Amino acid sequence: MKKILMLHGINHNMFGKRDPVQYGTITLDQINERLNELAKELGVEVESFQTNHEGEMCERIHQAFFENTDAVIINAGAWTHYSYGLRDALAILTVPIIEIHMSNIHAREEFRHHSVFAEIAKGQICGFGVDSYLLGLRAAVAAIE
Repeated sequence: MKKILMLHGINHNMFGKRDPVQYGTITLDQINERLNELAKELGVEVESFQTNHEGEMCERIHQAFFENTDAVIINAGAWTHYSYGLRDALAILTVPIIEIHMSNIHAREEFRHHSVFAEIAKGQICGFGVDSYLLGLRAAVAAIE
């Protein structure tokens, strides 16, 4: 069974409480439940990981390399716009990387318009709330196949 790693970034543990105008009221646990339901339909396994610590995120990406993960979906939150450390860790991987965001980062503050991951990602999905995650999973499965 193909294994996809879902990486949730900084502050995502606060979904459901944080800025409901941008992110809605869905919680991280509910997002993960929706991903797992779709994963079963698609015949893949999704492992979700969330941290507020950049070094832990890098270490989880390194672990994915050694585990032969088939694809990575990442919503890095604010790290998207400045974490060259995470970008470099992701660049080690030889699998499809799908970048996602719940909000449309291109319609928000200027600093959010740039992604340091864009050059190494297979694609970017943003602005569809929880559906960004589900579309990202479908994109990852398609990229694997």
